[in-house]
Amino acid sequence: MLQWILQGQCLLKLGLIPIIQRFVFLKNLLHCLKSLYSYRIVLRTFYHFYETVKNFNMKKQRICIVGDGLSGLMAALALNKLEGLEVHLISKKNKHSKDKRTTAISASNYEFFNEVIDKLDKKLFWPSKKIDLFYETKDQNMNFLNFNEDSKNLMYVFENDKIKEILIKEIKKKKIKTLQKNINKLKDLDDYDMKVLCLGRSSKIYQSIIDKRSLDKDYKEIAITGYVKHNLKNLNTAQYFLKEGPLAILPFSKNNCSFVWSVDKDFSKKDINLIVKSKICEVLKTKKIQISNQQSYPLMLNLKRTYYKNDILILGEGLHTVHPVAGQGFNLVLRDINKLQEILKYYTGLGMSLKSTPALEDFTNNRKSENIITGIGIDLTHNFFKQNKLLDPFKETILKNISKNNTLKKISKFISNQGLSI
Repeated sequence: MLQWILQGQCLLKLGLIPIIQRFVFLKNLLHCLKSLYSYRIVLRTFYHFYETVKNFNMKKQRICIVGDGLSGLMAALALNKLEGLEVHLISKKNKHSKDKRTTAISASNYEFFNEVIDKLDKKLFWPSKKIDLFYETKDQNMNFLNFNEDSKNLMYVFENDKIKEILIKEIKKKKIKTLQKNINKLKDLDDYDMKVLCLGRSSKIYQSIIDKRSLDKDYKEIAITGYVKHNLKNLNTAQYFLKEGPLAILPFSKNNCSFVWSVDKDFSKKDINLIVKSKICEVLKTKKIQISNQQSYPLMLNLKRTYYKNDILILGEGLHTVHPVAGQGFNLVLRDINKLQEILKYYTGLGMSLKSTPALEDFTNNRKSENIITGIGIDLTHNFFKQNKLLDPFKETILKNISKNNTLKKISKFISNQGLSI
């Protein structure tokens, strides 16, 4: 006791007691906050239980998917697999646009396709076990990175129109209600418990939902796409980083491949058809090719900061648009749909009303970081390979060092397949 008193008087003289009292106060405050957090978890659990009991005999909740592109069709089929949900697909009247392009998806997203579609025709997906990356030097196209797999496929390429037909047939088979009407106001969708907008990035309807702040960049480039018929025995998926811009070669059958060539807008002022054919002949090292379905579209970077408002969610190109150099555009969309399905399955499994759950908040927290990091990473990759007087002399050396780094190769292969989600 005496020792305690002396210590107290000593601390008092030194002026340390007020400081110690502050630490005690902070300790007690922290303990109180922990207790409150624990009570919050308990209350939330009871709330979930209450919602489950209340909605046990609840009618099917209705979700509408606005947009019948690849994103909208996949979202409708994926969410239709969930019990307790009634999915409606809304498309524009008298709109039958053809999409003569191809899309590359990762092995993990191909598995997701198999989960969503019953008895998927594997012939429509052309597999690749090897992917080569080339950099154009003064003397040759240097193969600085390649991905090889003997036992499994790295990616799959499909024709957009053919897969869209399959998805539409699956929609009819599952008897998903399809409505054709033009949605000009969100009030037209008030009858639904949740709305998912899978419209293009330029849709005006987003203006009433999103925060105008977003990551935007005009690349001042166009992507030239088309089909190539050839007589080559073996043609691997490849990406060529040329002086004019990155050129992707994507085989989708034995004697057919597609190409995506990103070039400056001024490129279109030249004799584009002859230049494209000449460059592809040079890259493939053959003169016997036929090019068809050639078209072009502008390239933009757009990453939305706002994913939802109330019970309205944005998906697809309206949520994020990235440069095609890494082929990750539709892969990000599929990962979004997969995660949305997973989150809604959890809450509907509890018997909860969609309007009373933090489902869209959970979705945003899970997907926003990956989408933004991936978009910025692709932008940095694009900037690295773009012609730069200061950086160009060192690129060859840098890429040679990259080719020797097996760890980097493994990380790159994993991210391209699985994304950044843990």
